[in-house]
Amino acid sequence: MGDRKTNGLDNLAYIDDETSKIKDNIPNEIKKTFSGDERKESIGNGKVQLERRMGLISGIGLIVGTMIGSGIFVSPGAVLRDSQSVATSLIIWAACGLLSLLGSLAYCELGTLIPKSGAEYIYFREAFTPSIEGKSKGIKDTLKLFFGPLPAFLFGWVSVLLLRPSSFAIISLSFASYVVTPLLTAVNACSSEADYNFNKELAEKLIAAACILLISFINCYSVDLATKVQNFFTAAKLVAVAIIFGGGIYSMANGNLEYLSTGFESIDPDQPAITFSNVATAFYSGLWAYDGWNNLNFATEELINPNVNLPRSIIIGLPLVTASYVLVNVAYLAVLSPTEIITSPAVAVDWGNRLLGPVSFLMPLAVALSTFGAANGSQFSTARLCYVASREGHMVDVLSYAHMKKLTPTPAIVFQTVVPLLMIIPSNIASLIDFFSFTAWIFYGGCMGALIAMRFTRPNAIRPYKVNIIIPIIVLIFSVFLVLAPIIQDPRIEYLYATLFILAGLIFYVPFIFYKVPVRFMGSVTYFIQCLFQAVPTKYD
Repeated sequence: MGDRKTNGLDNLAYIDDETSKIKDNIPNEIKKTFSGDERKESIGNGKVQLERRMGLISGIGLIVGTMIGSGIFVSPGAVLRDSQSVATSLIIWAACGLLSLLGSLAYCELGTLIPKSGAEYIYFREAFTPSIEGKSKGIKDTLKLFFGPLPAFLFGWVSVLLLRPSSFAIISLSFASYVVTPLLTAVNACSSEADYNFNKELAEKLIAAACILLISFINCYSVDLATKVQNFFTAAKLVAVAIIFGGGIYSMANGNLEYLSTGFESIDPDQPAITFSNVATAFYSGLWAYDGWNNLNFATEELINPNVNLPRSIIIGLPLVTASYVLVNVAYLAVLSPTEIITSPAVAVDWGNRLLGPVSFLMPLAVALSTFGAANGSQFSTARLCYVASREGHMVDVLSYAHMKKLTPTPAIVFQTVVPLLMIIPSNIASLIDFFSFTAWIFYGGCMGALIAMRFTRPNAIRPYKVNIIIPIIVLIFSVFLVLAPIIQDPRIEYLYATLFILAGLIFYVPFIFYKVPVRFMGSVTYFIQCLFQAVPTKYD
């Protein structure tokens, strides 16, 4: 398994003479990766690889820290609005947590059956790529070789270039919003509303860019530092959850049960009955807040004893998040009316202003800390996806290299810094969220299909953790529902753009992956990146 899969994007035989002249000025570990047999020997026998540095606490921190972002603090009103009643909204929050837990349990089996990083990408790759010895013997084998790796490639294509970077950009912009608003208010630097809006938008983008750059530096510098930062911010957001719930208990103890006691009574008298469409939309909003339950599977290779710590992290982390979300919503309803929650642009801040008095500043601070931690977890996992896709031959080879001393996937991290920076320039958070939610469940459902398929194609494989087959079937059904429901309910051009973008990956897949057409300048680019980041090839044991 130590051999690297190569493709047409990375034919390094085309190093120009000028590049060759300065080879002697770089370390031998980098130098020997550049010409034919030496490169293959380096890859096959190299000792550089990402190390297992994440324990159980770090695993839980990555899951909880990326799931609890800004959603539960900023916009829980969407679930309440579409649920039409207080009791129904709390049931939907719990049901979304249950569905996420079922998906995570299925990912436990996938992650222990295939103990590689990359999550959905590597599961598609292993489940559907055929094993055909030698050259294909006919049209049937050719079709298998073409379509087998395609799901993994398309997932990598859309995730590395759009899904994951857009999520990183969304979270960074949310962080910037909660930093900028109190600062501009405090300095009173705007003479008019137009000036305020312009300065706010510009400042938010600059702060978001600074956030992206800082997080990327942390992840490039050290895996240990990145996990410590993640654990710290996860602890901070759990403290914020505890403060909100404690405040809710205090409010309820003082007899403020007016809104909670309404139960299943309709919030809107003009729409007394909840519809199937309302339930679908409420689930969609709730599951957005739960997204991130699969992030630990992107870094399985760096998890100590993954057969034990992966299931434990998920089984501890998911119920913790579910309990936090339900309890926080109960606390909100002990202070704010359903109408106030639905119309508020920042529920936690309004809750703090109503209940905390002079320490109400803790709520915007909590949201800022929460979003920063979620952004760090997003970058950590996204870089591993990019790294694995490159190692498997579906992206340029240099993105699978690691820093020769720090053992961080520096080229992949830098790449996943540039793309989000570009996204925040014309950003619109709402449209990015819509796109992200729609496409994510296509691939979650695909993974359930991969798990079911491998029950038949690998019946005798060792499965340290195995779920009942009904669990992936349930998640698959819900995934189909969550993909089709918003399209049927509210057809929009964005869904067509999403589909076209996914299929556009075929433009690159056919020539560069399937036919392995070489790109002559990639040798020089790889050489430059290696010199710049002191990056060397890695292997998987």
